[in-house]
Amino acid sequence: MTRKDFIRVTACAAVFGIVGGASFQGVNYLYSHTVGSSVIEEAKESLPQTTTLKSTSTGDTSGNVSQVTENVLPSIVAIDVTVTETQQDLFGRTYNQEATGSGSGIIVAQNSKEMYVATNNHVVADASKVSVKFYDDTVCTATVKGTDSDADLAVVSVPMSELKKDTINKIKVATLGDSNKVKVGDQAIAIGNALGYGTSVTVGYISAKDREVAGEDVTMKLIQTDAAINPGNSGGALVDASGAVIGINSAKYADEQVEGMGFAIPVSTAVPIINEIMQAEQISEDEQGYLGIKGTDVASEYAEYYNMPKGAFISEVSEGSPAEKAGLQKGDFVVEYNGREITSMSSLQERIAKTKAGTKVKVVVKRSDDGEYKKKTLTVTLGKKSDSAQSQENGSGNNGSGNSNNDNSQNGGNGFFGGNGRQSNPFQR
Repeated sequence: MTRKDFIRVTACAAVFGIVGGASFQGVNYLYSHTVGSSVIEEAKESLPQTTTLKSTSTGDTSGNVSQVTENVLPSIVAIDVTVTETQQDLFGRTYNQEATGSGSGIIVAQNSKEMYVATNNHVVADASKVSVKFYDDTVCTATVKGTDSDADLAVVSVPMSELKKDTINKIKVATLGDSNKVKVGDQAIAIGNALGYGTSVTVGYISAKDREVAGEDVTMKLIQTDAAINPGNSGGALVDASGAVIGINSAKYADEQVEGMGFAIPVSTAVPIINEIMQAEQISEDEQGYLGIKGTDVASEYAEYYNMPKGAFISEVSEGSPAEKAGLQKGDFVVEYNGREITSMSSLQERIAKTKAGTKVKVVVKRSDDGEYKKKTLTVTLGKKSDSAQSQENGSGNNGSGNSNNDNSQNGGNGFFGGNGRQSNPFQR
């Protein structure tokens, strides 16, 4: 008898904590839209690449796992992170301490200046330091190029100038496949930095496609495999029998009654998002957009019980702000920003931070109308982030770029709203 209520989805098997007793909690929202193969090809062609690095070779290997592994390992890296965590002792006193963790990554592209490594957002979220260890054991300091918390994807970059010629000759850019063509029963090979000890390989099969995995506040469509995905494997590669990457290892079910249920983000979903992160224009803080709202997330159990939308709930709108001028109201749920789904306040923050002041954006909200939530599309011309600081100094107060982390922590657990989703999220890294 299957008891789904007792199955716990554990984060991405993912990031393995090295500090004893340190428990990493990470946001694990995933992008669930499907992408056609033509889009995959276009995205791959537009990735910044040169011929400096070789690509992993693929072809008919007749199920020779050792040959596939030999071809793919040069494109897999270990990622080590340092984060600052707030701890509380038995007397309620809080203090900060550094903790470390490990995950995995895939070399997906490079140009003359930088090498790009794809990984999970929860691997590098809130990291103060990130380092990458390559196939030849070379370790380099990395920079988080960008993240997408909704998709649980991130890209870190390493300056090409930091790599010696010998290292460049040994590492490779991974060959990205098409997960839309994957069939149940196909062989699957998971490669990653298991337990933070270094790269390891596990073998299995594709158990299911488009498997809906219900986490807290989000439902994800993932590839299911019985290839073991262990702590530290998050961000690593799930490859097919030819060595092409078909998924990015992300999560597993953890329960005494469950074995062999690992999950990966389909590469057909991941590629365009990774491409967008790499090509995103770097916007200075002074140029970042300003919306003018305060808000929080809605805990999934309350959203379901009261039939409320999933999105960023607006608890306050600044007087005279772009949001007020466009018609956003207190009580609205922001569910879409410029064509991208919004599932939380943090995802709205990310979108606004990537948009220049003065840009016109389409914001879709759900607004209560006689007990029924109806969609309404509004056009907002974003102000400057500096306007937000000025309004706060004048006492009129809502921060304008959607940065409501402090508000979330203050309001967390009050009524329908459950903070910023970190304390109660079942995913661990």
